[in-house]
Amino acid sequence: MPPLERSVVGSVGVALIGAGLRSARPLQKIVLGGVGAGLTALAATGRNPLATALKIRQNAQGEVLVSDAVTVGKPAGALYARWRDLERLPDLMTHLQTVEVLDGRRSRWTVKAPAGTVSWEAELTADEPGQRLAWQSLPGAAVENHGEVLFRTAPGDRGTEVIVRLAYRPPAGTAGAVVARLTGEEPAQQLRDDLMRFKREQELGFSPTTQGQSSGRAATGGQA
Repeated sequence: MPPLERSVVGSVGVALIGAGLRSARPLQKIVLGGVGAGLTALAATGRNPLATALKIRQNAQGEVLVSDAVTVGKPAGALYARWRDLERLPDLMTHLQTVEVLDGRRSRWTVKAPAGTVSWEAELTADEPGQRLAWQSLPGAAVENHGEVLFRTAPGDRGTEVIVRLAYRPPAGTAGAVVARLTGEEPAQQLRDDLMRFKREQELGFSPTTQGQSSGRAATGGQA
């Protein structure tokens, strides 16, 4: 947990302990004191047990770290060109609603969030054709974030390894990251699906879905 979040959690914990001590009701005294003690201990250790159990990775600055990779049987130049076409990225990323290109380096992103939608502006910090794209959100962004996409030749002449690394600061700190993970809106969960969708699009020419398809169960008496 970042220092500010630890301070807030610790202060709330101490306040609840104090309220419990002042309460004249035995049950209320136990509940408030117990919750307060738990929050105080959480602030002291600096680790959210739910975040740890859900394998949410954070750095010392309180940013949530996300990374994943996929090997695609296409040359790096073609894959880079697909990612560089920012306004088409929502076709690959289900949580991404729109990307509006503002100029050669700046763009406005709108994504789905647990409480609705969130928008911010970002700028490219590196643009190396066929090798690397990097970005960071501009000051005042609703969700501070930065990251990169790397395109590396895969061993064994198998195409290109696409590596995505990003870090973001949840608006509600560690608790916000936990809520996002529990509601299926946390980027670490979405990135794997997005990369596999990208792989299918590039290797098959389209991204197959299950809409309008049968369940895949064999008919009675049929062969597997």
